[in-house]
Order: sequence, then structure tokens, then C-alpha cells
Amino acid sequence: MTQLSFLDLVPVVEGGTVSDALARAADLAAHAEATGFTRYWVAEHHGMTGIASAATSVVIAHVAAATKSIRVGAGGIMLPNHSPLVIAEQFGTLDALYPGRVDLGLGRAPGSDQRVARAIRRSLDSDPNAFPQDVLELQSYFANDGQTGIVATPGAGADVKLWILGSSLYGAQVAAALGLPYAFASHFAPDALDQALAVYRRDFRPSAHLAKPYAMAGFNIFAADTEEEAQLIATSQQQSFVRLRTGNPGQLPPPVAGYRGSLGPQGAAMLDNVLSCSAIGTPATVARGLAAFVERTGVDEVMVTSAIYDQTARKRSLTLTAEAAREVRLAA
Repeated sequence: MTQLSFLDLVPVVEGGTVSDALARAADLAAHAEATGFTRYWVAEHHGMTGIASAATSVVIAHVAAATKSIRVGAGGIMLPNHSPLVIAEQFGTLDALYPGRVDLGLGRAPGSDQRVARAIRRSLDSDPNAFPQDVLELQSYFANDGQTGIVATPGAGADVKLWILGSSLYGAQVAAALGLPYAFASHFAPDALDQALAVYRRDFRPSAHLAKPYAMAGFNIFAADTEEEAQLIATSQQQSFVRLRTGNPGQLPPPVAGYRGSLGPQGAAMLDNVLSCSAIGTPATVARGLAAFVERTGVDEVMVTSAIYDQTARKRSLTLTAEAAREVRLAA
């Protein structure tokens, strides 16, 4: 049965604060747990005034403390920004605090622009093709197999589940070669979704971690009791995407009635492409969208995401999404 999980970018809303965003994340994670979601992930982004999850491992600890059983983790950590040893120590610490619940999704994008990436890394001279080797080094620390000559403390022996993330064929190839589960970022970069999943499944090599391919894909859902309300709450994320693509990112704006209709043909076409993996509407509409997405992709898990300005509406969307998933026999 296809599993249902949630990715939270921990948005800072206009008129709100980082403290508010973090409190909302903990509240939403507890709600996701109560409604039956499998895992709750946050993602590493830097230099963005509208996203509060830059210190990703700290935010994961905050979310884990507000929940009891749901898996928590990173979707993801941008490994080129970090030493694999430091990530092993951070996530080894999380596993020690919340054993058996920690996921670590790994990506190779900077999670920022080049200026911010330089501030994080101090130098951009590192080889981007070193990502697979960095993943292997990280696995070595968790396995405590002696290959690095260093014992990660915490980290050695930690039960952290690794994932490879991607929005192109590269991540699919890495995940397949290493025998790891794969998550595709179709919630904002859908173009290569079908090809990437096909490559991952075709080239997958069984490993000690995974016997057969396990794929997840991102899907935007904005659910409400009426179609009109769902269309309205979806406009906050739509505005954010347009602002980001036009070089004017910021905090999550309140919804605007008729926003999509106010865009010209170029803006509307951009939204149609970027957000093509989405369902907006009542539970019946969402159920049809979810069923079609799972039938198209054959994924083992759907990673739902939605940036909604009002916290009550956001929690209601998760509740209705879980109901829609049960209608189409997805696990939630």
C-alpha cells in the first residue's frame, strides 16, 4: 500500500516570525502524526527570509520532541555544504535522542544561490561529482566499519535511514547504484519525474540497506471543504513560486482571490508547469488526483507538501488529505 508523508519547508508567513514558524511546524507535525502520516520531513535552505529550516537538524529535534512515533528527518540535507563527519554526528545525536525514528535524505544542490553557497562553504572549489563518495563516507561513519579511521561519536552504529533525493536523472543513478531509497522533487521540478523513476528502477542494485527499489515523489495538495476555499488557500504558494522565479523571494503571503487569473499567459504557463504535480480541491478532488498520480508513477510513497498561510486551514488540509488517501486505499 502506498504510504503518505509530509514535507514542511517551515514557511515564515508575512507578519509572522521565525519563532512562529517553528511553533507552527511542531503543531503541524503532531497533527500529521495524529492523522496517520508516515514521516515528517524538513529541508535545508539558506539565505531565504521565508524559510525557517536552515538549521535543519535542530528543527528536526524540535519536531521530534513534539511527536511520539512519526518518523522525522531531512528532505533533505545538502551534503556538499557539510563534512560527512559532522552530518554523521548531528544525525547520530538525533538517533540517540529519538531512536528508530530518524531519516536522512541527501541532496547535492546548495539549497541557496551561489553567493549564499559561498558563505556556507567558504569555497566552491569542491568537486560536485564527489557526492557519491561523500555518501559512502557518511555510511562508513554510521556503520563504524573502520574505513575512515575515525569513530563518529555520536554516529557510530546509529540507525539512521538514508535516502537519495533528486530532481534529475543524477540522483536516480546514485540511489540505484548504492541500493538506497529514492525521493524525487516533483512538487516543484516535475519535468524528469517519469524518466528518473524508470532509471532508478532499471538500474537498482540490491544492498544491505534495501532489497528492491523504493521510490517516493513529491505532490502538492491543497484540500478544503469547498473547491473555492481550496483554490484560495493554494494562492499563497503560487505567489511564492512566481516571486521566486522572478528573483523576488520573501515570506509566505496571504491568499489572494483570483490570483492565478491575474497572471499573464507566461506566468500562468510557468505555474502550470512547476505545480503540475498537484491536487487542489475537496477530498473527492484530492482523492482523484492522488489516485492518478500513484497510478502514473507507481511510487511506494507520496510526499505531500503545501505552504498554506493560515495554520487552521493547513491542519484542515492535512486532515482532508488523509481522508482522501484512505478513499483510494493509500496509507494515512
